[in-house]
Amino acid sequence: MATGSADSPATLYGPVSLVLGTAALVAVVFAGLLGIAIPLLLGSLAVTFALLGLGQELNRLQCGVGLVTGSLSVLYPVLLVAA
Repeated sequence: MATGSADSPATLYGPVSLVLGTAALVAVVFAGLLGIAIPLLLGSLAVTFALLGLGQELNRLQCGVGLVTGSLSVLYPVLLVAA
């Protein structure tokens, strides 16, 4: 059972994390031009919104995809710099 109502702002956590995660993955592709700050920022925001959405149990699929794309876009520049 969902803890929030259907018109609550918490229903936007899933779509926001999905959009931010996708934008972060696109920014990772262009990390040579944009730098690594933008993918790290967008990825961490995507992970944050995804975890908040999963805690509210609303839009679980979108939150899951946002969590995966956001975490990939955070880990890739970190591993690239570490190598």
